[in-house]
Amino acid sequence: MRRIGVLAIVLAVCTACGAGPSERPDVAVVEQGGDPAPTSDGPPAIASLQAPVRDLVWKDCKAATLDRLELGPGPGGLSLECSSFVAPVDATSTAAGSLEVGVLRARLPQTPTDAAPLVLTSGSDLASSSTLAALATGPISALLATRPIVAVDRRGIGTSTAIDCVPTPDRRVLADLGEFGPADIPDASKVAAASRAATIACTDDLAPDALAFDTAHAADDLEQLRRIWQVDSLGLLGSGNGAAVALAYAARHPAQVGRLVLDSPAATTADASTAAEYRVQGAQAAVAAFSRRCAALSCSLGPDPAAAITDLHGRAAAGELAPVSSNALLTAVSAFLGSPRGDQSSRVRELSDILAAAGRGDKAPLLDLIGATEAAVGSDGQFVARCSDGQQWPGPGQAGELAQAWSQRYPLFGSDAAIALMSCSAWPTMAPPPLPSKIPAPTLVLSGVADPIVGDGGLSTVTGTLAAAGTVWSSVSWEGSGHPVTTHSDCAQQALIRYIDAGTLPPNGGACPA
Repeated sequence: MRRIGVLAIVLAVCTACGAGPSERPDVAVVEQGGDPAPTSDGPPAIASLQAPVRDLVWKDCKAATLDRLELGPGPGGLSLECSSFVAPVDATSTAAGSLEVGVLRARLPQTPTDAAPLVLTSGSDLASSSTLAALATGPISALLATRPIVAVDRRGIGTSTAIDCVPTPDRRVLADLGEFGPADIPDASKVAAASRAATIACTDDLAPDALAFDTAHAADDLEQLRRIWQVDSLGLLGSGNGAAVALAYAARHPAQVGRLVLDSPAATTADASTAAEYRVQGAQAAVAAFSRRCAALSCSLGPDPAAAITDLHGRAAAGELAPVSSNALLTAVSAFLGSPRGDQSSRVRELSDILAAAGRGDKAPLLDLIGATEAAVGSDGQFVARCSDGQQWPGPGQAGELAQAWSQRYPLFGSDAAIALMSCSAWPTMAPPPLPSKIPAPTLVLSGVADPIVGDGGLSTVTGTLAAAGTVWSSVSWEGSGHPVTTHSDCAQQALIRYIDAGTLPPNGGACPA
């Protein structure tokens, strides 16, 4: 296995990490496992990325994008431009039809006009265009100043051609886990029935292409963009589920990967239950981090915000907050804490006030948050993509057993997360996402210790995949809370910039302060 240095000093990862001075002492981090590569065996020389030879036709969409996502104006002179391209439904078949893939490009006035773009995908977690808009309008914009960033929305998600296939009643059951009132609790059998109805409706609506919305086909869309641009390779930044898309691209087109950044990647080899448990662990950690910040600010949730959220969840589960279900509440909380918006620290009071108002009986702000969350992370396109990507979905009996076990292990999120596994239980069995056998380009891996979207429990499967592919890789952890790392940590962005510009990886096992 070829790796970058075994011993790293935290502040060697970056100079002037974070938005301000950190009082955290220097920490030595030792990478465990495996033998270090010989010191003479350095990373291979890699070519510079190329600017597009033939570009897409772009049009300004800044106002519409920022209004839709309720984001601030961002840095002065920020440019957000939209475009799209036509991709074959199945790149391996000449008889296949085509579909439209939406893209968003972000630049600053100082962004070099001849710089090669960095391609961003956040997969099915959130529309890639939404992730980019949050990054572009956030307080950390060093990366955007060095080159344009182009976000490619996954099929059926964001600005790509929308999918509308799940019957409204079934969509509501999937969002609420069958919980409607004080006499009811999350019910695996109800969710399984809704999964069957939604699966039948979507596979009929998308026939004969219902199975063309998985990670592998999303990777094919990236290759279509490369061919349109007429460049030799792509610089890829994949966050969360988008890291799986980036790895699938590397599996199919290893020679066309110029740079590869996996930011907060989901586990590469995990069944649906294991992946869900990683997410629950990350969500619990994110709530704990939020509670500490909230209490330090004397926020409206009181001296123990985590206990206040747990109480609110119990009341929702008992039907006392109807029509707010316990799962809709938790989905909104985890999505808020996992938002790519870089101003999250300043939004602690915002979430606190929303939840405190619901506790007092004013549910309107919480219902607004739930509505925005479902629009962002609960579209029909995301249902199809997530079900296509998951492996070994459990049946009702196993989900019920997990709900009992996880309710003890993870009191806030465990039970609902286990029942939610039934949402895709009826989807046709799909091949696992492809994994690369060789990646010539070195790879940068970023991870967060309190990630409510994917967690960090599967990180070892990702680095194991890279090691098996024989690539040079380096990992950097961020001590903060949120998702993905790139939108929240200036330290991580600086490491990313050096890697994208020159192919230089930071010391392996380093860390960026919160």
